[in-house]
Amino acid sequence: MGTECSRRGSLALSLNIVAFTCALSAVTTSFWCEGTRKVVKPFCTGPVTTRQSYCIRFNSSNINDSRLVQYIWESGEEKFLMRKFHTGIFFSCEQAADMNGFNCRDFKDIAPDHEKGVLWLCITAECLYLILLFTGGVLMWLELCPCLSIMNKLKLNAFAAMFTALSGLLGMVAHMMFTTAFQLAVAMGPEDWRPKTWDYSWSYILAWGSFATCMASAVTALNRYTKTIVEFKYKRRNIEKKLRIKQRLLEMDLQEQMWDMYLTAVPASREGNAGPLDLPVNGHNPSTGAAYVVGLDSMTEPQGEAYC
Repeated sequence: MGTECSRRGSLALSLNIVAFTCALSAVTTSFWCEGTRKVVKPFCTGPVTTRQSYCIRFNSSNINDSRLVQYIWESGEEKFLMRKFHTGIFFSCEQAADMNGFNCRDFKDIAPDHEKGVLWLCITAECLYLILLFTGGVLMWLELCPCLSIMNKLKLNAFAAMFTALSGLLGMVAHMMFTTAFQLAVAMGPEDWRPKTWDYSWSYILAWGSFATCMASAVTALNRYTKTIVEFKYKRRNIEKKLRIKQRLLEMDLQEQMWDMYLTAVPASREGNAGPLDLPVNGHNPSTGAAYVVGLDSMTEPQGEAYC
């Protein structure tokens, strides 16, 4: 039983560590959603002799000369650029104008003003998720300490399962709130940010994987607690059953000993009496009604031959 409980405790702690690592990685990264934005190419600046894919080049570099006719080569969809972006809970990053690197800004500046409360609730729930998950992991680690008693370990196990399950529920609510906040930003956000195409990315998958692992850790810890309580109750019932059986046996032996004591306490004057013996009824002599008393001297006498 001890080895199996230790294995279950180690499994619950390992799942908790994996869940906390995935959750922390998901919250601190900005790859919950990614996609592309369709933007107009900016005009090329400076002397540009070759055609660029990220800006619009005029036929002449001297754009200030009004005597020259300026025209561009791009037409139709060539005048537009598909910039990649990725968004997290805290930041939203978009490719730079020259397609080298990313420019980031706060996601709260992108969310609509009347929907920022949903984003703040999401951030608060994610922070509570990490705090409760970490607390559950610490309690699971303390539970594996061999210096604690069984009852203290059971209490720690119960609190660890409760904190871990509660953190999983908060994490689920936080993930759903971010999904709502992002979709609202896509529909009602600023024009210079609205994406053309988007989809969920690896941070979003990490977040939900953390939730699944967290709930698995909570179920493992709760299963261990329940199994231990059931085993204790089963052993207690067995012990009580054995004690009742032993008590009945002792009572039966006591009755036999009292009967033997009565037989040895028969007065010697009745050896020649052919009449029936007056057996005690509820501790009294039926013929006289007096209390029947067994003397200590008669208890020490050997079983007499009067009853033989």
